Amino acid sequence: MLIVGAGPVGLTMALALERRGAPVRIIDRSATPTATSKALVLWPRTLELLDIEGCVDRFVRAGIRGTGARLRSDRGELAQLTFAGLDSPFPFPLLIPQSETERILGEVLEDRGVAVERETTLAGFTAHADGVHVTLETADGAVETASARWLLGCDGAHSTVRHGLGVEFSGTTLDTDFILADVHLEGDLPADEMSIVLAPDGVVALFPIVGGRFRVVAEVGEPTGGEGPTLDAVQRLLDRRVPVALRAHELVWASNFRINERKIDAYRYGRVFMAGDAAHIHSPAGGQGMNTGMQDAFNLAWRLAMVERGVAGDGLLDGYSTERSAVGDRVLRNAAAMTRMTGVRNRGLQRLRNAIVRMAGGRAGFRRRLVEQLSEIDIAYRESPLSIRAPGRAPGVNPGDRVRDLDVALDDGTPATLHAALGDGRFLLLSVGCDALEVPADLRALAHAARADGAGRLAPGFVYLIRPDAYLAMSTRPDRVQDLLAALSSLTAGAR
Repeated sequence: MLIVGAGPVGLTMALALERRGAPVRIIDRSATPTATSKALVLWPRTLELLDIEGCVDRFVRAGIRGTGARLRSDRGELAQLTFAGLDSPFPFPLLIPQSETERILGEVLEDRGVAVERETTLAGFTAHADGVHVTLETADGAVETASARWLLGCDGAHSTVRHGLGVEFSGTTLDTDFILADVHLEGDLPADEMSIVLAPDGVVALFPIVGGRFRVVAEVGEPTGGEGPTLDAVQRLLDRRVPVALRAHELVWASNFRINERKIDAYRYGRVFMAGDAAHIHSPAGGQGMNTGMQDAFNLAWRLAMVERGVAGDGLLDGYSTERSAVGDRVLRNAAAMTRMTGVRNRGLQRLRNAIVRMAGGRAGFRRRLVEQLSEIDIAYRESPLSIRAPGRAPGVNPGDRVRDLDVALDDGTPATLHAALGDGRFLLLSVGCDALEVPADLRALAHAARADGAGRLAPGFVYLIRPDAYLAMSTRPDRVQDLLAALSSLTAGAR
């Protein structure tokens, strides 16, 4: 498999494929990984998936465990969100620069024998029924022709793979500019909390970064041009918009950008798949972009690995586009709504907006739903072909819902966690409060078994079929387990 692009999405794709025994090759046109902070947050759902990959501890050690977010106007606090009590083993947003995320992913890959081929460009490709012919060029002018069974476009907003497909990247470009700057700040600002200020002349957001730095993001309206704001310009903006005294110094990095809201219609084109910014870009409001792309990679990798191992048919791959395109639509809608909400300029509408935010922020149910949305633990695939509503299904968790990590005992009695049990890329037949099942020999390459006592939303007395990415595919009573095994067996149709 050839992965084009070695940002967080491409590196995640390579990591997840390699872990499941799929041969990978990953290229990138740049000479070095990114040295700038760029995306700053790993949300709890992404951390859970990294836990399944067996490497989450490296990330947690390198970042800041965020406690929450505070939303203010120029006249005082509007709402405060806390992640404490979130139903996840990682009840916090991890504040970590993208440069660190890429460094750790790259190190894990190198530990597993996979190196990024840098200064290597995809010059062209032709897809056919059995694979993809590619032409690669290196910085010294060398040209290579090669074949790959699959081509995975993880090469960002200006994707060469997408352009080669001729796929429309439909959407709009907003007519307002934003600036960002990484600076050291002195003042009364929590070092583990995100702060957003809805000032009359534009929003400004402040995000802690390791090393005592903060990311400042602000809408500035008119095009700024140039390379980004100066330190003096950042200070003036903070003085004008932030209701606490802050002193900016040591400007580390600065840039300006204009928001695009664009997405392709489908993520699969025969032997070619798209993921991350190559498939969807949107406002940074909510900080969902990199996480959405990394979760694209997790979703596709286990499917591809199963097909490549010959244990599942090609039809398993179609669910990737169905599931992740729907998530992309949701992220674009939510990010666009937040951007337009923060961008209100009419003073009367600003007062109304602030009143609504203050009222909603005072309601525990609203705060909980917003935290679950931001953390992405509420992502579900209930309309997926893999989500089967069988007779006798368990109450509580619906097919397509995420299953929280829990303690299990493997079929040989070894204690483990759900995430660890899913790490080999197979489905898990989990018996809760009843005897573990024996997986038929012809399905053991596809699934294995474990048992657990009643925990969380999993009801005792039922058997659960859990996908390799910890979403529920199906549940049933032990006396109807043949229905579950038949659903598993159907995935092998067309396996090579």
